[in-house]
Amino acid sequence: MARRRRALDQSEVNLTPMLDVVFIMLIFFIVTASFVKEAGIEITRPPAATAERQERGNIIVAITADNQIWIDRRHVDEKSLRANIERLHAENPQGAVVIQADTKSENGMLVRVMDAARLAGVKNVSMAAEVMN
Repeated sequence: MARRRRALDQSEVNLTPMLDVVFIMLIFFIVTASFVKEAGIEITRPPAATAERQERGNIIVAITADNQIWIDRRHVDEKSLRANIERLHAENPQGAVVIQADTKSENGMLVRVMDAARLAGVKNVSMAAEVMN
C-alpha cells in the first residue's frame, strides 16, 4: 500500500515551470505591442509602385480627407504641429516622420506638414503609400 501511495505522489505533473514560461511570454507580447505606433484614424493611402516598407520606429502624422492632422490618436492643430513633432523627435532621435495623407487631402496641407517636420529638425521625412501588387 505504501508503494502505491509513493507511485501516485511521484506521478503528479509540476505546472510551475509551465506557468513561468506563459507569464514570460505574456510580458514579452505586452512589451512589444506597446511599440506599435498608429495615427489613430483610418486613412485611404494612394497606391504607389515604388513604395517600400519601413520597420523602424517612426513618428506617424496622418492627414484626413478634410485636412485634419492626427498624431498618436490625437487631433493636432496646425499651429502646434511643429512643437508636437519636436517633442516626439526628442524621444526618438533616430525615428523618421511618416506622413499618411488621405488621397482626398489637399497638397498644400501635405507640404505644410512636411515643412513643420523639417523645421522641427527631422531630416528623414517620407510619405506613406499602399504597396501595389
